[in-house]
Amino acid sequence: MRTGFIEGGMGRIAFTRWPGPAGASTIICVHGLTRSGRDFDRLAETLASRYNVICPDMAGRGASDWLADPGHYGYPRYLADMAALLAAEGLSEVDWIGTSMGGLIGFMMAAMPGTPIRRLVLNDVGPFLPAVALRRIADYVGRDPVFESEAEFETHLRSSMASFGPLADEDWRHLARHGHRRDPDGRIRFHYDPAIAVPFKALAHGDVDLWSVWDRILCPVLVIRGGQSDLLTAETAAAMTGRGPKAMVVEFPGIGHAPMLMSADQIACVSDWLAAR
Repeated sequence: MRTGFIEGGMGRIAFTRWPGPAGASTIICVHGLTRSGRDFDRLAETLASRYNVICPDMAGRGASDWLADPGHYGYPRYLADMAALLAAEGLSEVDWIGTSMGGLIGFMMAAMPGTPIRRLVLNDVGPFLPAVALRRIADYVGRDPVFESEAEFETHLRSSMASFGPLADEDWRHLARHGHRRDPDGRIRFHYDPAIAVPFKALAHGDVDLWSVWDRILCPVLVIRGGQSDLLTAETAAAMTGRGPKAMVVEFPGIGHAPMLMSADQIACVSDWLAAR
C-alpha cells in the first residue's frame, strides 16, 4: 500500500494505491458521502492480487484538501477531480467500485460518451433516491461532535452506523482509526469537512430521479444492496435488472445503508463478479 496526491481543480486529492501485478488493469474505489478511501483497505488488499487498485479521498474527506466554497462540494467537482486522477495516472480504461456517493459518481461517468469505465460495481445506490432516505442522511451529515478519545469515537461509530452490518471488532477499530482527525488540543472529530452538508441539504427536499442517466450506461454492472437499505429500495434494485445495462443484483440481508465490503462474503461477491467478466 502506498499513499499519494494529485492536484485536483481546487486542491489536492489524496489517494491510497495498492499495486497489483505488472501490466494489471486498474480498479478505482470511491467512498460514500462522509467516508474516505481507507474504507476499501480490506477489499483492495484482496483485489491487488490481480489488479492495481486506487482508492481516492474525495475533496473535503480524509487527507484531501477542504474546499474554500462549500457550494463546490457536488458532482461536477467530483467528476472533474476523478478525470484529473485518471489523467494523472495515464488511465484510459478502468473498473469502478463505488459506495453510495462514489457509486453515483461512477454511474454518471459510465453514462458519458467515451467513458473510461468498462465494468461498474454500485454499492447500495441506484438511479432513484427516495426523499425519506435523503432527509435521514441530511439530519446527521455536517454535525461536528467532539470526542475525548479514539475509544469513545469508536463507541459512537458502532451505535450511529449500526446499519453497516455486524462488523468484526477489528473492522470497527479500522473505521475508527481512519475515520477521525485530531484538533490541536488532541480531541477527536470526524475526518471530513462539515461544510459538505451545505449543498447536500439543499438537494435533500425531494426524490432524485436519475433513470435517464442509468439508461445510457452500456457496461456490465453489479449492484450490491443492503437488505434493509432505505436509499436503494428493493423496487429500484429490481427495476435496475430490467432496463439500461440490466444489472446483476446481490442482496445482503440484515444490513442497511451501506454494506462496508469488509466481510469475506461481500469481498468474494465483488471479486468473483469481476473475475467472471
